[in-house]
Amino acid sequence: MIKDIIQKIDGIALEDPHRLAYDYLGNTKTYGELKLRSDQYATKINSLGLASKEPIMIWGGQTFDVIAAFLGCLKSGHAYIPIASYSNSDRLFMIQDVSKATTVIAVDPLPVAVEGVNVIVPSDIDKIDSVKINEADFVAGDDNFYILFTSGTTGKPKGVQISYNNVVSFLNWEFADFKLPDRPKFLAQVTYSFDVSVMSIYPALLSGGSIVVMPHEITSNLGQLFKILPNLKFNVWVSTPSFVEMCFLDPTFNQEHHPDITHFLLCGEEFGHRTAQMLHNKFSNSHIFNTYGPTETTVAITQVEITDEILKKYNRLPIGKVKEDTVITIDTTKGQKESQGEIVVTGPTVSKGYMNDPERTKKVFFHQDGQKYPSYRVGDLGFFEDGMLFYRGRIDFQIKFNGFRIELEEINFYLSKNPLVRYGVVAPKYNKDNKVQQLVAVVELAEGVKEKYSEKEITQQIRESLEKEVMPYMIPQRFVYKDKLPISQNGKVNIKQVIKEVNNA
Repeated sequence: MIKDIIQKIDGIALEDPHRLAYDYLGNTKTYGELKLRSDQYATKINSLGLASKEPIMIWGGQTFDVIAAFLGCLKSGHAYIPIASYSNSDRLFMIQDVSKATTVIAVDPLPVAVEGVNVIVPSDIDKIDSVKINEADFVAGDDNFYILFTSGTTGKPKGVQISYNNVVSFLNWEFADFKLPDRPKFLAQVTYSFDVSVMSIYPALLSGGSIVVMPHEITSNLGQLFKILPNLKFNVWVSTPSFVEMCFLDPTFNQEHHPDITHFLLCGEEFGHRTAQMLHNKFSNSHIFNTYGPTETTVAITQVEITDEILKKYNRLPIGKVKEDTVITIDTTKGQKESQGEIVVTGPTVSKGYMNDPERTKKVFFHQDGQKYPSYRVGDLGFFEDGMLFYRGRIDFQIKFNGFRIELEEINFYLSKNPLVRYGVVAPKYNKDNKVQQLVAVVELAEGVKEKYSEKEITQQIRESLEKEVMPYMIPQRFVYKDKLPISQNGKVNIKQVIKEVNNA
């Protein structure tokens, strides 16, 4: 049973400082080096005189220093806000505006100057000769542990506050329910600004194992991916199902060539039956788990091992049994069928809400009478059968695409701001496994645009505009131009009708 996350990791460093903790494409670091570097970051942060519990932004990729910076923040009593360094600069400013953070640790160089903000760079840490930390300062209890920013419906991202207690509860569940090997080596393929990464980072470090990194720049280059993946040695695979599907293109992606892999933990989006069957065929000796959970409930709250029996019994896979200390109820007033409705989660991993955003917090977080823990309205449709939870899509217009949670209305917001566009809607195109395979922008152009530009020129201009406003994974893959979009009685585009048309085309 894990109680003290930071002390446990430091304890391993003190007992066995030369034990391997981090492997970034062959560049390895030990637990002793991790403790020293995180202590240095904590010492630097402590010298700034920040307000108590003020969050700290961390701009970087998946390097060792990013993990050391995470722990350094926690040791100095501050939650961290991870921001992937491939993000656009506007996202950095928006997160700073919402979080009110006055410090950013720029592990990777910042793309722009950020006025009025303390900037810590790795060379500042190199200069620290003596460290000074105090366990009494460590993040604990209901203190925020990390804050992850998701997309928002009006251009402003939401900061999901995850507490120390939330993380402790999640980690103890992962250790209890997933039959993990001793001192496991975890694949860290998921970027650290995505909460599925937590499923790798802390279980690896708390069990005296190691983190084996597959950087984002390698993942996004198939040639490099298939060159490097066969040479990585790890036991526990953590990723979205989409990444697994990508790896199917590599003929060596099987048990014979990866005999060390004992576990697959899949999270972040729906795990299609066809993908699950193929993975099971290729890795018949490995444990394959389907998991489910919104960011607001700390990574995942249900799990089911995908066996021959499960594959034979269900065409659309269950998302599993609920975490023992968590209660999930179904609000059937939100469903189209008698037993189906909105998933409502109550338990110790439920977030306290969105940072500095009481209005949006109040809409989905609440306390039920007699319940010790808060409840969260997920916005997903689900039902129970055979003691397991099943997922049936979104109630609103929030989707999962390649593991990333996207609010379509955020893309629509920026799409409609473009002067070339009169009305613009992004619709998810689903495949046979009910998973989003493509984002399609359906656009009614502003008057006179068609006569001035070709469709190719229009698409290029709209793409370039969106690239300045949203994350790369939110850019539509296809653009469709219509003379008229369906307009509802309130004068807005009928988004549901557009989505229906895209998927019936």
